[in-house]
Amino acid sequence: MANVSVYNMEGKEVGKIELNDAVFGAKINEHLVHLAVVQNLANKRQGTQKAKTRSEVSGGGRKPWRQKETGHARQGSIRAPQWKGGGVVFAPTPRDYSFKMNKKEKQAALKSVLTSRVQENKLIVLDELKLDEIKTKRFKEIMDNLKVTKAMVVIGERDENVMRSARNLPTIYAAVAKDINVYDVLKGDTLVLTKDAVAKIEEVYA
Repeated sequence: MANVSVYNMEGKEVGKIELNDAVFGAKINEHLVHLAVVQNLANKRQGTQKAKTRSEVSGGGRKPWRQKETGHARQGSIRAPQWKGGGVVFAPTPRDYSFKMNKKEKQAALKSVLTSRVQENKLIVLDELKLDEIKTKRFKEIMDNLKVTKAMVVIGERDENVMRSARNLPTIYAAVAKDINVYDVLKGDTLVLTKDAVAKIEEVYA
């Protein structure tokens, strides 16, 4: 099992913690990590783009001129794609880009990124993260104490003071342990977990 240091909010080491190899020492599967990121981005797409085809634009009910003996190229409708105001060829239509991944694939992908964070020394464990009030300045001080600038911060249970204090920091993303996903973990340079978050993650994925 991997042993990592535990820090307090002042950035001082206060102990060690053993991480479960089933979660933080798993085999890294790059394909599943890639698939999880693509799925996350695809599921966010609105899919609302739309353009009209020649059957949907107005006008063009009659042939613009007779077929032969005019000197023009033959035309069937002024709403054909080559005409100004005509329909679009293979026009985009609203669609759903989302796709599903198996539960075991999602778990394997998440374990892969958690393991990679440990191997790259980009995992920081906090003994606790408690704020008396919603204060972005105080939250920023804690991140500075840990020498963290771009990170995902994960807590065990939802704490409005913590979540709302982190909201105004553009390079910090706070989440609850049960809500983490591969894409969000990879967005930050560092992963910061509280001890209770580590326990929650190991409880679910071990």
